[in-house]
Amino acid sequence: MATFGDIGVAAGINILFAVAFLVAFAVLRLQPINDRVYFPKWYIKGLRSSPMHSGSFVTKFVNLDWRSYIRFLNWVPDALRMPEPELIDHAGLDSAVYLRIYLLGLKIFVPVALLSWAILVPVNWTNDTLAKSQHSNKLEFSNIDKLSISNIPLKSPRFWTHIVMIYTFTFWTCYTLRKEYERVATMRLHFLASEKRRPDQFTVLVQNVPPDLDETVGESVEHFFMVNHPDHYLTHQVVINANKLAKLVKEKKSKQNWLDYYQLKYSRNQEKRPTTKTGFLGLWGEEVDAIDHQMAAIERLSREIAAERERVKTDPKCIMPAAFVSFKTRWGAAVCAQTQQTRNPTVWLTEWASEPRDVYWDNLAIPYVSLTIRRLITTVAFFFLTFFFMIPVTFVQSLANIEGIEKAVPFLKPIIEVPFIKSVIQGFLPGIALKIFLVVLPTILMIMSKFEGFLSISALERRAATRYYIFNFVNVFLVSVIAGTAFQQLDSFIHQSANDIPKTIGVAIPMKATFFITYVMVDGWAGVAGEILRLKPLIIFHLKNFFLVKTEKDRDEAMDPGSIGFNTGEPQIQLYFLLGLVYAVVTPVFIPFILVFFALAYVVFRHQIINVYNQEYESGAAFWPDVHGRIISALVFSQLILMGLLSTKGAAQSTPFLIVLPVLTIWFHRFCKARYEPAFVRYPLQETMMKDILERAREPNLNLKSYLQYAYIHPVFKNEDEDDDGDNRNNDKLDEDVLVPTKRSSRRNTPAPSKLSDASLPSHTDNICCSP
Repeated sequence: MATFGDIGVAAGINILFAVAFLVAFAVLRLQPINDRVYFPKWYIKGLRSSPMHSGSFVTKFVNLDWRSYIRFLNWVPDALRMPEPELIDHAGLDSAVYLRIYLLGLKIFVPVALLSWAILVPVNWTNDTLAKSQHSNKLEFSNIDKLSISNIPLKSPRFWTHIVMIYTFTFWTCYTLRKEYERVATMRLHFLASEKRRPDQFTVLVQNVPPDLDETVGESVEHFFMVNHPDHYLTHQVVINANKLAKLVKEKKSKQNWLDYYQLKYSRNQEKRPTTKTGFLGLWGEEVDAIDHQMAAIERLSREIAAERERVKTDPKCIMPAAFVSFKTRWGAAVCAQTQQTRNPTVWLTEWASEPRDVYWDNLAIPYVSLTIRRLITTVAFFFLTFFFMIPVTFVQSLANIEGIEKAVPFLKPIIEVPFIKSVIQGFLPGIALKIFLVVLPTILMIMSKFEGFLSISALERRAATRYYIFNFVNVFLVSVIAGTAFQQLDSFIHQSANDIPKTIGVAIPMKATFFITYVMVDGWAGVAGEILRLKPLIIFHLKNFFLVKTEKDRDEAMDPGSIGFNTGEPQIQLYFLLGLVYAVVTPVFIPFILVFFALAYVVFRHQIINVYNQEYESGAAFWPDVHGRIISALVFSQLILMGLLSTKGAAQSTPFLIVLPVLTIWFHRFCKARYEPAFVRYPLQETMMKDILERAREPNLNLKSYLQYAYIHPVFKNEDEDDDGDNRNNDKLDEDVLVPTKRSSRRNTPAPSKLSDASLPSHTDNICCSP
């Protein structure tokens, strides 16, 4: 069992790593040669120039100003100095609200820590239950466990203290959550009302356009919206399956990079032309001239790209039954996005379009009817991934028990019993081993989300975050507790009757706090400090700078600012909320370790958001309902855990008092969902009308059509001349509100006349009459 000494050794190791990372960062960030690595956000905004452009040769690479090293910790107050409104303007609402998750953790757990240490720790410590159990049942424990609820004797009236405290913590958490939800909802509405004009404010995504033998998808979309939204429809862009074209463009860019590399290599040594092999990654095959080989490949790809561009523009199989439809006003877009378009709810499905940067173009080509099957397959795959991952997690838990290792490999006992090695194994190794096992998980979950078919990067990340949290809940928390209990109390299980096993498990659950303390220190202390060092981007930048960079543009492209990584960062935070809420009453000694994480992470990520991260999209904090819901689920789970513990401790009479808490918490969640969540899923018509009126007053001559016409064109067509595009030619007629052209045969389900001819055009009044 891990003792205070083991935890001290683990804390010392992790603090040493964290301090080393922070000091290394504080020194490296001052060097001119690293300026683009640690301040890329300002370069992207064009507000910072490289210090390597001036000064002597040495000062271009090394900072020789000794005074700057005295102030090497100035980055901390600099990170905290920027006010939140300025931070929103600088980095976006998503980034600012993401930081508020860390602040929420501090708001919840600082009062919880004070109360639990002032009240619960003395109540738990002043008992000798575990000492007596050690003599009678050979139960293993440490001094840390004496601070937990396990040290309270059976049927003790002291359990009423824990019941009162769980009520207090629940009410405080709910109060804080409601205030934060209200605050973030207000920030979102204010942000939407005050932000500059964006294409997604005027655009909806239409899916499952029904097929029509007489009209193309573009013509069908134009006709439908001119008839049903005659005063607001402006233009549209049909979704094209250009995935193969995008792969060719990506491959050509890769070949161009290799050509630049070989040409640079040849310019440095013109006595010998570089060569490569035609096999996989240039490792085997026929040896050829590298420059000629890459130029030939680029010429071939250019021809293939040109042919593929022409094909996707004309091949009906490449036209998907979906389109981005833009409107003349925000009000018109809001009405369309938030209403049902036809009697049949399975066709003409509309939703708000993501901003162009947020669109995940590869998934737009997935047929709508296949999405349900894809999501079923992904759900099954995720179940098996979660199930089979229990094996390495169970193995990791075995490392937390020295006695189990010594029984399995007795010849290592002399080495393991060395005090320092024993402390490292019990206090440090399990946490770092679990962290290593979890490294590849985010990539797997993101691939699964892409396979499911979500249409925006933000939706992909939110889905991956949900699955990451479920995975952490099952494998990092539940399996760690169960597997750890089984290993640690194996001897007790063997020699006890079946009736006594639940009591042993009830006592053992709080004892897993020592493992989670080591995990928080490894992942939350050293891991967060390592985040600010940016060792991987630093190395990659200098390798690119040395081998590939020829121009300032190349140097800018070598920067890797990255983004917040919501799909990995938010589930990690939620795991700490879960651990903090579960152990706040059970083992209060755990809470200070959580507080250190939230405080350190807030400072570090604030600095990264201000100076480094370049968020690739802006969702307007659409993820906050997920954050709120997961904290609520953690709160309910902590209440159920306490109910189970007290039942094993002979305090079943407390159940009626505790069962009220989950009911109240769920009711509170439903209240918040009804009161605040609409701000995150709908756009109030009043707000849209206000913005439209203000915009018309300020810019009466705004040409909105030219602003929106190519906003949602596929990126591979961005640089193409599209003057001859058929859909754009049709857009020339959109302002003619007296005509609703269609090629569709007359039928009962359309109010438009059939087979229009230029010689005989009906009036607008006739167009809205029903066909016989």
